[in-house]
Amino acid sequence: MKSKWFELKSQALSLRGKGRSIRNIENILAIPRSTLSGWFKDVKLTKSQKEILKQRHKKALVKARKGAVKWHNKQKEDRLKIAENEADKTLSKIIKNHEILELSLALLYLGEGAKAGSTTSLGNSDPLILKFFLRVMQIVYNLKIDKISFYLHLRADQNPELMKKYWSKELKVPLSRFRKVSIDKRTIKTKTYSYYKGVCVIDCANVAIQRKLVYISRKFCQKVTENLGD
Repeated sequence: MKSKWFELKSQALSLRGKGRSIRNIENILAIPRSTLSGWFKDVKLTKSQKEILKQRHKKALVKARKGAVKWHNKQKEDRLKIAENEADKTLSKIIKNHEILELSLALLYLGEGAKAGSTTSLGNSDPLILKFFLRVMQIVYNLKIDKISFYLHLRADQNPELMKKYWSKELKVPLSRFRKVSIDKRTIKTKTYSYYKGVCVIDCANVAIQRKLVYISRKFCQKVTENLGD
């Protein structure tokens, strides 16, 4: 009994004789690969035709890999967007809550802030962290800028005046609030990456805030860990 694709056999054989791949013929004529394989078992391809098929296979493989990379990147992009949207939903509920702001400030201070001395101070090389610290200190404790000083710790090849201007612009504070600049002499004769702007320290002359932040953060962590089994 002849198959329903039999009338296409001569066309399929002709394409194969020209060096077309089975996959390509399958796509053109919509004939099952198993049927084509049976028809082509006695078809001999020349060396040049085999080389053409080999090169086409390589190109197809490269194309498929590029397509896979694009697909994975798109999937990752979609997942990141979902995460961002979920974060926005959460933040919209808590961003105006002063108690939560104070807790987040306390936790940041527990990790990054100075616990010794008679002031409340925090240093970092990331402007975003310092903007957050400065802003929340102003919101929660009504701290005025004239009560806050700024100090820089720089590498030997960095220009103190330029770095003051950089941090002044980033943090939106007057240049007049910048005090001492410390230079790390261990970095003499070594080149600094252009993206590194040193460490800026924000110093608030109020030890009471430091004490409160440390107590809040430590007690919060302690209470959470003690109740993990509840």
